[in-house]
Amino acid sequence: MWNPKSYLAMRTDFEDESTQFISSHFMNLGLASNNLTQHGLSGFGISLFGLIASVAAIYLLILDRTNWKTNILTSLLIPYIFFSLPSWIFSVFRGEVGKWIAVIAVVLRLFLPRHFPDWLELPAALVLLIVVAPNLFASTFRSNAVGVAVCLVIACYLLQEHIRASGGFRNSFTKAHGISNTIGIILLLVYPIWALVVYIV
Repeated sequence: MWNPKSYLAMRTDFEDESTQFISSHFMNLGLASNNLTQHGLSGFGISLFGLIASVAAIYLLILDRTNWKTNILTSLLIPYIFFSLPSWIFSVFRGEVGKWIAVIAVVLRLFLPRHFPDWLELPAALVLLIVVAPNLFASTFRSNAVGVAVCLVIACYLLQEHIRASGGFRNSFTKAHGISNTIGIILLLVYPIWALVVYIV
């Protein structure tokens, strides 16, 4: 004869399984959000220090006409800015805005050289470099350790050249205009060091 009790028998461990399932998903979601937060903060730090380093390099370019007389120092700042410029600014100059600036600079340099000031040559060269650089440099090298290593080598070279030109480490902080140049070059070191630490960690 049919037994209704056996038919109505139910599992009672669903509640425990569902609780474990939900808690495990929340834990995974928490870990993912923590990783995303850490990645976002490190990416924001790289962008921030890249912006500071780019401003410092532009500042040193401006100081070139009054303090520095060595062309190699200022010319090395161009690839430094190329690799350290934050992506959102780089993409603006990589697009139509940069193309128009490059065309105007080339036209002025070719047909109106007397109206093209000397202090605009390096900024124009930077914009031209950003516009015409192949994707291997503009995308791949800028977003990996190659660009960071280039920035680190340039910053170290500029620092030791500046200390040598100043007559020693102490003079680089005490001579006239030495402090501003030294601080600017030290700021150039902050970005690649921070980026390398983030990549390693």
